[in-house]
Amino acid sequence: MTAVDFAGFVDRLAQVSGEVILPFFRSTIGAEDKSRGGVFDPVTEADRGAEAAMRRLIAQTFPAHGVIGEEYGQDRPEAEYVWVLDPIDGTKSFISGLPTWGTLIGLMHRGKPVYGMMAQPFTRERFFGDGARTRLRCLAPSRGDAPPSEWMTRPLRTRECASLAEATVMTTSPALIRVEADREAYRRVEAKARLTRYGGDCYAYCALALGHVDLVIETGLKPHDVVALAPIVAGAGGMMTTWEGGDATAGGRIIAAGDARLYEQAKQLLTA
Repeated sequence: MTAVDFAGFVDRLAQVSGEVILPFFRSTIGAEDKSRGGVFDPVTEADRGAEAAMRRLIAQTFPAHGVIGEEYGQDRPEAEYVWVLDPIDGTKSFISGLPTWGTLIGLMHRGKPVYGMMAQPFTRERFFGDGARTRLRCLAPSRGDAPPSEWMTRPLRTRECASLAEATVMTTSPALIRVEADREAYRRVEAKARLTRYGGDCYAYCALALGHVDLVIETGLKPHDVVALAPIVAGAGGMMTTWEGGDATAGGRIIAAGDARLYEQAKQLLTA
């Protein structure tokens, strides 16, 4: 069984999670703080409900598969196939009414990411890739005042960008880079970039796959933050590793780039 066999099932997971999440978006939903007095780390009823719904569907359909989720932890992480779930990546954006959050659904086979989707039910976009190709399913633009009603799917490709002087760089927030040496390393890159934008969360990596962003730099990420995104970035022609060039699957300090030349420049500055 190959990763492509799971594509329809991933769509079902995206559908059930979106049905749970959307009624809460731009509502008066409250948020608990998971940090226990540290840096604010919100979780909502939508996060927990969506992950629970996806876990139930996985258990019913593939009872031998493992699951790793942000809200409910690990279940058989040593299984041959393991689903890695982040029901709302970007909960801070979610509770602020900003649409730069998404549901991350990743699949690992024998410890390697083989398929990933970022589903944004509010904008009705689904970015998905298997490491070889990446596509976007969304509503096709309409003409005139008619609302969009037809779906389209198109392949994605990162854009060429030879140097930082031409690059658009994203990070969710420099404030989240909590180690001073890492902040200084990030600033070395930012100082040379043409344009910097903040606040993208998972959407930044999809904008990279779309060819609108050239570089994403983060620290302190967990597997549920990266496993779904790695096949999306790779399938669009980009690369996603740790700052040192290692496997990004476990998280940590992550760099994603759409052009190998830019990747090498940024990595050199980050590890200098």
